[in-house]
Amino acid sequence: MNPQSATTPPDTLSNQRLGPRSLEAFARAQAVFPDGTSRVTIERDPSPRYVSHGEGAYLVDLDGRRFLDLNANFTTLIHGHAFLPVVEALERQLRSGACFANPTEPEIALASLICERVPHLDRIRFVNTGSEAVMFAIKAARAFTGRSAVAKIEGAFHGAYDCVEVSQASTPADWGDPDSPASTAYYRGAPVSLLEEVVVLRFNDAEGATRRLSERAKDLAAIILDPMPSRAGLIAPEPAFLEAVRETASARGILVISDEVLNFRQGYRGAAHRYGLVPDLFALGKIIGGGLPIGAVGGRAEVMAVFDAAAGRPPVPQGGTFSANPLSMVAGLAAMRALDAPAFARLDRMGDALRAALNAAIATHDAPFCVTGAASLFRIHPKRKVPRDFREAYCDARESKVVKDICRHFAEHGMLLPASAMACLSTPMGMTEIALIADVFDRYLATRRDSYAGLKP
Repeated sequence: MNPQSATTPPDTLSNQRLGPRSLEAFARAQAVFPDGTSRVTIERDPSPRYVSHGEGAYLVDLDGRRFLDLNANFTTLIHGHAFLPVVEALERQLRSGACFANPTEPEIALASLICERVPHLDRIRFVNTGSEAVMFAIKAARAFTGRSAVAKIEGAFHGAYDCVEVSQASTPADWGDPDSPASTAYYRGAPVSLLEEVVVLRFNDAEGATRRLSERAKDLAAIILDPMPSRAGLIAPEPAFLEAVRETASARGILVISDEVLNFRQGYRGAAHRYGLVPDLFALGKIIGGGLPIGAVGGRAEVMAVFDAAAGRPPVPQGGTFSANPLSMVAGLAAMRALDAPAFARLDRMGDALRAALNAAIATHDAPFCVTGAASLFRIHPKRKVPRDFREAYCDARESKVVKDICRHFAEHGMLLPASAMACLSTPMGMTEIALIADVFDRYLATRRDSYAGLKP
């Protein structure tokens, strides 16, 4: 086990229901937030659990209950909570100043580390969020190509930029023909013209990608692609699909953006390198900030030149009051330095062991589930067959109810599994935690058969 791993397992059969302090906090929050929360991603069942503090791989809520954290702030905290090198770096920087209008040396160090590790990432600019990273990557592609339309994968999440929200939450009622997926609005009032500017592709559909990219080539600035779309199923990319995208894009002058805000944690050199994708641009975030707000857009020097302001106004002006702020830079540098090749290899081994154990439990109970994911990521699907794309991964009402029941079961046993049953591991974990996770899932399959008995065979 990692020396920093917490050795005490979660409280067995801890009460999943919220304690009085979380309920009281939520009551106060409803007086100041539209729905009692400050972001739509807050999970509630039916109220949110409020956290007191984190300890490595574990969280403690306001009522003193301790949980193994399989969310890690949506995969951000790859070193868990209160990682000492990050804490020490932040303490030193706070004594020197929290932010300046001028650049600081830590931003050079963090940029150098990322550029040295990631093939085809020659230059980089820091922003504050993954959404900003995606937004500026798309703006860069538009400026470089002189085109405005964007292609994206159906069901894939790329943050809160209008064009990439298209078809993020399509359903069987509106997702259209399988050969020509419809562009659907994510929020009420989205401009109709926006939908016309986005070409939607199905993941792992090589023929469809080639055809649809070719049909709209004269309008397309870029295709944005998460190498393993998390919200669309955490499904492995098929080599033929990635090859079709890259070859068609290259032949038609369409830039490829690899959105690795989440999936950069898949390897020392990132997810694109893991799967053989050669992007023109990258969007990064989450783990590169060590737990502080961050985003980054990077890529080929020729493309990144659209941000060059040395001679005056650049083709794409990019700035931000807190972009490259020294706190995020020093935290990110400390976290990334600790993520050396052996650290990634260890996370891979733990992930492989966990996915194998989950699949073994499914086989033992002949249960209608499957597991997807790679490296330190995994997702439990209430389906026997491993999905190939978003439509196959989509959960109907019955399946969604089963996923919620799984999450409740995990909470009852002292583990916080995200509402989608898509979760991650962190470096403070060891094989003790892997065994605990597998055991809790096995117990679910053994004791809650009635809850999933109605799933499709």
